Amino acid sequence: MTTLVLGGTGKTGRRVANRLTVLDHPWRIGSRSARPPFDWTDRSTWAPALDGADSVYVTYYPDLAFPGALADIQAFTSLAVAGGVGRLVLLSGRGEPMAEAAEQVVQSSGADWTIVRCSWFMQNFSEGYLLDPVLEGVIALPIADVPEPFVDVDDIADVVVAALTQEGHGGKLYELTGPRLLTFTDVAAELSKATGRDIVYVPVTAEEFAAGAREQGVPENEIEGLNGLFAEVLDGRNAHLADGVHQALGRPARDFTDYATANKAIWTVR
Repeated sequence: MTTLVLGGTGKTGRRVANRLTVLDHPWRIGSRSARPPFDWTDRSTWAPALDGADSVYVTYYPDLAFPGALADIQAFTSLAVAGGVGRLVLLSGRGEPMAEAAEQVVQSSGADWTIVRCSWFMQNFSEGYLLDPVLEGVIALPIADVPEPFVDVDDIADVVVAALTQEGHGGKLYELTGPRLLTFTDVAAELSKATGRDIVYVPVTAEEFAAGAREQGVPENEIEGLNGLFAEVLDGRNAHLADGVHQALGRPARDFTDYATANKAIWTVR
């Protein structure tokens, strides 16, 4: 089976691709820089990218909660199944009603499906838009200091690859979290301990966050989407643990302390 890995250069996608390579499982990347290219905003790129694929790892950019995402997932899923794709693995967002609507589209597609529903990525602090704030020592977000069960992207990739390459994962919804709840203040303390630096969390208003994001060149539609996502998902609704990692892999999820220790060099060298 050839797997199309959407977002194959992103946090989860490149890890999935690396693991598939180790397993000698045929795959190709779906991204704007791939050949043929794949672009969620250009539906004419979808069919060429799908050609010859038997399974797809579906990740949506920028997020399933953003406007237009559900219509894209509906159209893409229909095209994929009509073209012969028999297995779909969807990366979904925890606590997001629009993400759950996208899950239902995949579940009713007629393909063998697996849903991988995730909480906030630990790697947002080392590979994403929060890396610079950590380096600067101040994480400022429009989020109340509510607990979140941050999940390691390597755990996500392991679950996705199992679903793509092994039997027994079809028709399963795995809800992935880390093994404990942490507030953003707790995260700052963990990062401080790992690096030996002073890193703090400072809650800001949505307007203050938007102004800072604009200064960094973040597009207006993404700023609006992020603020909406922060308000919707990080309101305490996800302040509970799930055991999807253990269900899928038979081992515990990775703890934030282990992640911070393993990545401390990223935050101590500029």
